[in-house]
Amino acid sequence: MLFFAGCHLAAAQLNPEPLLIPMRDGENLSAHLYRPNQQDSFPVILIQTPYNKNAFQLGLPLGVGQNIAASDYAFVVMDWRCFYASLPACTANPKHGEDGYDAVEWIAGQPWCNGKVGTWGPSALGNVQFQTAREQPPHLVCAVPMVASPQTHYQQYYPGGAARPEYLETLGILFGNTFGPVINNPHYNLFWQIAESSTMYPGEIVTPMLLIGGWFDLNTRDNLLLFDTLRSLSPAGEKHRLLMGPWTHGGTGPSFIGSVQQGELSFPEAAGWQNVIANQFFAWHLLGDNNGWEASPFVQYFQMGDNEWLSGDVFPPENLETQTYYLLEDQSLHPVLPFAGEVQLNYNYDPTDPSPTIGGKTLNAGLLQGPYDQTGEVESRSDILVFTTAVLAEDLVVKGTPVAHIFVASSRKDTDFALRLTDVYPDGRSILLGETIQRMRFRDGYTTGDTAFMEPGEVYPVTLTFDPLAQTFKAGHRVRLDISSSNYPRYNRDMNTGGEMYPNGNLDTLVNPLVAANAIFMQNNYPSRLELPVVPEAVASQEPVWAGAVRLFPNPAGEQVFLENLPAPATLWLANASGKKLRHFTMTTNQATLGHSGLAPGAYFLTIEDANGQKVTRKIIFGL
Repeated sequence: MLFFAGCHLAAAQLNPEPLLIPMRDGENLSAHLYRPNQQDSFPVILIQTPYNKNAFQLGLPLGVGQNIAASDYAFVVMDWRCFYASLPACTANPKHGEDGYDAVEWIAGQPWCNGKVGTWGPSALGNVQFQTAREQPPHLVCAVPMVASPQTHYQQYYPGGAARPEYLETLGILFGNTFGPVINNPHYNLFWQIAESSTMYPGEIVTPMLLIGGWFDLNTRDNLLLFDTLRSLSPAGEKHRLLMGPWTHGGTGPSFIGSVQQGELSFPEAAGWQNVIANQFFAWHLLGDNNGWEASPFVQYFQMGDNEWLSGDVFPPENLETQTYYLLEDQSLHPVLPFAGEVQLNYNYDPTDPSPTIGGKTLNAGLLQGPYDQTGEVESRSDILVFTTAVLAEDLVVKGTPVAHIFVASSRKDTDFALRLTDVYPDGRSILLGETIQRMRFRDGYTTGDTAFMEPGEVYPVTLTFDPLAQTFKAGHRVRLDISSSNYPRYNRDMNTGGEMYPNGNLDTLVNPLVAANAIFMQNNYPSRLELPVVPEAVASQEPVWAGAVRLFPNPAGEQVFLENLPAPATLWLANASGKKLRHFTMTTNQATLGHSGLAPGAYFLTIEDANGQKVTRKIIFGL
């Protein structure tokens, strides 16, 4: 399984030059060199992969594809120690960060390198960049880790206290190791304390980084936390940047970082944006282009629903408000808690027939990944409660972490409560935005001493937190909260017995499972509710009021693009994908025509600024 991100594969193949890169222990790691020509020296982008370097013969990333002759960079793609052609160099405990250091420094001394090295890659190819940067190789200038986070932590493997079978099994397939240490430590203990402290090292990262993440990626929360930590503690704090798009993790289906299609949704406005921003980042650091990168916003993020790129110093932005929706007896979500008696709604959870995982933040090739409709296979079942708002009269702009506070009871000593947050479209589709779970024995904490079983029939308050989002629920849509007790195989299914959770070290063994009669309490003394961090209505739109009326057509364009409804007067800049400004216009009318004479076919970016300094940027495709 390959974790390619934003690299479209073609039928033809590149012809790399084979390399053997010497390591400090006397072993050599196998690599391929791709360079624009045989005469010059170039900045080099190093890619370290456990998924077979030969795959990159089908196309290089960052929009290069097979056109290496037009690239400003040379690429070196190296197999990890113990993987593929680097298998002969395998050791018992490979240190990939040290190997990365050795590779960077060796590359920097080659005649085809000008002494500047950057790194790039998604997922595991991203994690190894952190390990390499931690070693502080002198010639490592910058890094672009995508959908990656270096820290190993308890909630990564046991969100809410429930293991992730499909995730752990996939890691075992990919890396040939077992999940024994994880499954043998289902409580938070010294094992996790050591793992967490040894894999989080922001103070040791001196290399400027562009972190790229996705709202449908399994590392969303970790990416945001890591960026904030790097900004605060890294010596290169002010040089780090974050890009968050409407993207899945990739690697298991048609969706990947930068693809138009993400699950059942389409995001053409975000297509290829990871390459645009990464190329600007590399051009500034590796080529010395004066493209204004140093003044770029710290955070750029895609606001889904509105389907536009926004920016700021932090995410979530400050001065948000909380929009509360209370769960009511009629299974509505309502902003006002009525003066009504308390209500109990019931459902049964049978571990032998769990609620299925349909999309979401999965990693297994056998599962759907990303935003999918829940109405058919999830919400039509009898083991679920579905709470929905009225049709929204106005846009609801969410930025940050949704939280649900619910009051629950069960007939068993232990059970799970699994929530899904969805956007209900006017056509009835209930598109998944987020998932969370809580194993009730861990409601008070995750250590062995925190474990507390339920008393049948007693009501317990529990708080469940979703991953952060940037989502506008559009007028005419509805917000929905699904409550069940399973989401399998995304999460391990609780047997409801209160007994051993993973007998014989198995991720998913059912030993005498019991059916649980579970209940949600609401109203009066039990104000179960969903809390959404929202932009106050007065500042909900971060674009100028005139921006929505501006038209660029046709786009993609042949020879010309026509502009209508411009603010007047206005200043216009046209820049290439690296951010270099190519043309400048001052307009006194609200119409204009742009031609691509003298410009190569491809993507360009038009910035429009009104007399008050308010700006918008739109992408234009010329000559295609």
